[in-house]
Amino acid sequence: MQSENPIIADFVKLANSAAGTMAGMTREARESARERMREAMGGMDFVSREEFETVKAMAQKAREQADALEAKIAELEAKISGK
Repeated sequence: MQSENPIIADFVKLANSAAGTMAGMTREARESARERMREAMGGMDFVSREEFETVKAMAQKAREQADALEAKIAELEAKISGK
């Protein structure tokens, strides 16, 4: 039969309590940091990848149209000055 030393048993209980407390504090700190990050990011204006790609395509199309119009203007100016 094994005899228990009360000092060692108390020390083990204390160590287990400290470990549980540290784990709880770690979880709470992590959740708090996540919440602060959500609050900070919530005030910022972000767009989704889909919205970004849509606007990018619109800008590309507008650039192509502007280039085409510049070419037409240059052609018309050449005709006017050639007469």
